[in-house]
Amino acid sequence: MPRPSSPLLSPEIIGAAGLELSRAGEPFGVNAIARRLGVRPSSLYNHVDGMDGIIELMRGRLVEDYRVRPGESAWDDFLVELLRQQRQMYADHPQLVPLLIGKTITHPAVITAYDDLATVLVDGGFPEDEVLTVIAIIDAFAIGFGLDLASPDEVWEPGEGTRTLGRVLEGAERGTARADRTFELGVGLLVDSLRARLDR
Repeated sequence: MPRPSSPLLSPEIIGAAGLELSRAGEPFGVNAIARRLGVRPSSLYNHVDGMDGIIELMRGRLVEDYRVRPGESAWDDFLVELLRQQRQMYADHPQLVPLLIGKTITHPAVITAYDDLATVLVDGGFPEDEVLTVIAIIDAFAIGFGLDLASPDEVWEPGEGTRTLGRVLEGAERGTARADRTFELGVGLLVDSLRARLDR
């Protein structure tokens, strides 16, 4: 029997299969990925270090798919575009969020993306002893607004008896329109506050 022209398994193929299952809202554990690829689960362990390794491969693929590379733009323009892309990334894969935040980041592509962000911030004037704090704020912002974008169109259903919430919900925007408006306001507040901190 001739050998296949392309390998049946590689870290990249395994990570991509996990991501495809995640995007489809299906389970993406070792057994599910093995079924997707038509191999035995034990075969995956020749290429990855268990589920933690698969999650890190998925993280690397995600970052590559939604990557914003620094160019000639100012730090604040770069940051706004980065937040837009990361928000969409988390909205497209909400079930991955608890797994991603529960594991130390080691994938080279992801480390490079964070290094780019740190460099942009330092070059923009942020003191080095604040850069990690700013990065953590950016991460929390993107994750939170990504999950908000992935939330149901009707976030609240207060029923009777509320003093204010029911009233302000009448005629309020729903779904993506509400999430986009909230995100744009949040981005403006975040960037303005960072600019003000630099000015001080």
